[in-house]
Amino acid sequence: MNLKHIAAVSASAFALLGLASAAHALTLDDLKKDGPYAVSSQTIPGSGFGKGTIYSPNAAGKYALVAVVPGFVSAESSMTEISKRLATHGFVVVTIGTKTLLDFPSSRASQLLAALKAASAVTTGPVAGKIDVTRQVVSGWSMGGGGTLEAAASTPGLKAAVAYAPWNLSSTKYKAITVPSAIIGGTADTVASVSAHSQPFYNAIPATTRKLLGVIQGADHFFPNKAVDPASYTNIAWVKRFADGNTAYAPFLAGQDAAWASFVSTGPF
Repeated sequence: MNLKHIAAVSASAFALLGLASAAHALTLDDLKKDGPYAVSSQTIPGSGFGKGTIYSPNAAGKYALVAVVPGFVSAESSMTEISKRLATHGFVVVTIGTKTLLDFPSSRASQLLAALKAASAVTTGPVAGKIDVTRQVVSGWSMGGGGTLEAAASTPGLKAAVAYAPWNLSSTKYKAITVPSAIIGGTADTVASVSAHSQPFYNAIPATTRKLLGVIQGADHFFPNKAVDPASYTNIAWVKRFADGNTAYAPFLAGQDAAWASFVSTGPF
């Protein structure tokens, strides 16, 4: 083989590598659909919470753990769709029911933390051996969102928090939050309006904390019950960025989507 032939082969090889790299470049469309991981589910008995379901990738590996709690008078199933979507992007996700449907945010915060502990201790079923206990995240909707932020305030070792349409009577505890926290609300929410809840909660979190507040145009209080965007992809990007430390997801946390009625953050992330 002469040098000219070797050069041609090398050029072709590099071109193919370039095409492969381009083919796998992360896009927003990737985040708007199920991810590359097939997942399995298993139930978990209540231990400091109601009961739960764990969704875990089938592929071997260690994954960050995310606990998700629903809102006032709402069942665990209200958070299934958006949580399963997150799991397909490479996370172990445990959705929980609460002790009672009437539990307030502080109770939901405690139940989130109990769920993280219980899920981390599971040694049987599809999730066995797949949880990285050093990377834990909390998430929730409505009073569960308020509880999510309380859990973040009390547990600085968490990697991230995501609160959908959060509701709480006070934001005082949120002044202690150092955990990267994303708050997502909707302009049509009459249950936990942005002006009465999400905005003051965001304002209470210190400016030194990595945080964002995205408000979806036309979204009512129940938007988290489906894997709707931009809420779902923001959830994925936030947890990927801060639980996995993957900066490739940072561009999707810049508020460029026209679906946002407003967007503020301490980014870029």
